Amino acid sequence: MSKLRETLEAGKFAVTAEICPPRGTDVADFIEKARLLKDKLVAANVTDNQRAVMRLSSFAASVLLLKEGVEPVFQMTCRDRNRIAIQSDLIGASVLGIENVLALTGDHVSFGDHREAKPVFDLDAVQLTATIKTLNDGHNLKGKELRGATNFFIGAVVAPGTIPFEPEWIRFKKKISAGARFFQTQAVYDMDGFKRFFERAEGLDVKILAGILLLKSAKMAEYLNKNVPGVDVPQSLIDELTAAPDQLEKGIEIAARQVKALRGYCHGAHIMAISQEASVPKILELS
Repeated sequence: MSKLRETLEAGKFAVTAEICPPRGTDVADFIEKARLLKDKLVAANVTDNQRAVMRLSSFAASVLLLKEGVEPVFQMTCRDRNRIAIQSDLIGASVLGIENVLALTGDHVSFGDHREAKPVFDLDAVQLTATIKTLNDGHNLKGKELRGATNFFIGAVVAPGTIPFEPEWIRFKKKISAGARFFQTQAVYDMDGFKRFFERAEGLDVKILAGILLLKSAKMAEYLNKNVPGVDVPQSLIDELTAAPDQLEKGIEIAARQVKALRGYCHGAHIMAISQEASVPKILELS
């Protein structure tokens, strides 16, 4: 059983964080970050060409984490693979010891660095979740029995700040029905609003890790408000950052405050530090 599954099912507060793979074969910095976070996290997410920007594959980076003794959460998007490649990669990941998978739609190629690329989207995130469950049950998508089933702890994502929220809630419940057992949320800044979402979801037999995105500056907060649907950084936090002599330190303080607010009722936190992974231990120390 994966450590993430065991921690969540035991009712303990679980902390995960993202480690972004490099743009190339030099993995020294990636491994250094993994070693830094090794004893601080239950598991580490490896992004899958996030924002449609080409990087080392989540698959390969997850295997590197395993070698370092860090439990990976293998992210898989629908953007770049058809259903044959998806199933093949999932079986390969299982054979190599990867136990956690996070199913995502994936950012469109128009956001990335290869805008001429052809997006695939053969499956959507709900169908991808169901595909993982099918492999866990010992069959492929054509109903053929596998010579050995996978045993993934299946994750998905939800955006509690989406307006209007009802379509997102419907999709959230579809992912649960498809087989998702844990969720990582989009960045949360309205802690009261998140708590209302969490209380509404409590009866659905699923574990939720609130997304904590480290604000490195007021400028970053303003960018999120303008460009990322479902994320709304309150003006009060922007004012805090603006007034701070060291905006990164203030962002760390805010993130720690958010994690602290989650302890006691939420199942866990997923910290997204975006190239500031070295700040994660300090966030946890302060929370």
